[in-house]
Amino acid sequence: MKTWCRHSLACLFLFAPLFTQPAMAEDVRDPRIVVSGEGTVEIAPDMAILNLVVMREAPTAERALATNSEAMAAVMKAMTGAGIAERDIQTTQFSIQPRYTRETRKPDGTTEMRKLVGYSVRNGVNVRVRDIDAVGEVLDVSVRLGVNEGGGIQFSNANPAEALERARSKAVQDAMGKARVLATAAGGKVGRVLEIAEHNVGARPMNMARREMAMDSMKVSVPIATGENTYRVSVSLTVALEQ
Repeated sequence: MKTWCRHSLACLFLFAPLFTQPAMAEDVRDPRIVVSGEGTVEIAPDMAILNLVVMREAPTAERALATNSEAMAAVMKAMTGAGIAERDIQTTQFSIQPRYTRETRKPDGTTEMRKLVGYSVRNGVNVRVRDIDAVGEVLDVSVRLGVNEGGGIQFSNANPAEALERARSKAVQDAMGKARVLATAAGGKVGRVLEIAEHNVGARPMNMARREMAMDSMKVSVPIATGENTYRVSVSLTVALEQ
């Protein structure tokens, strides 16, 4: 007659060797190649954004504001008269600041305190010029009507989607070319694409061309360097390495 174990713990150790555990699968990743690629496309801008500021000073804030508003109203009227839509004119800054004299030290060693001598008013707008050939004319007119600060110009493109698509295609082709070189050097070949990600999409203006945009033959033109905008896309690519 068989004698059964009286203690379950002892039985567990006794019969444990009779049970076999399945072998653990090795966590080995398939060989792969990870590379990066970059694609750039240069196109000429077709629009510009101008930063125009009117600054006026006067003994009183009321007078400074009045003269500033008069000049800015003339500038904005000229913009719309030149065919620029109201939606393309946007106020970007407005300020009223007191003006003081500097503190000065007298010969007797005392200090003459600052005195209020007037006020300055600044009113700035961004103007989107959709006709690139009109930039010089817009600048010339705005200065003649009272713009005396600003002058920043940003050239851009109304629809850069096509340029970005071409840059993406170039970036992927660049990455795949690198992957093929690495695979060949390792004695294999490129397999299927495992992962692809896009990074750093952006535009950078490049001053490469210079031309003059004249109002007419009787006036001095404002020289403008439109250059080209560079649209850049970078990608990371992971592909399988086949032996």
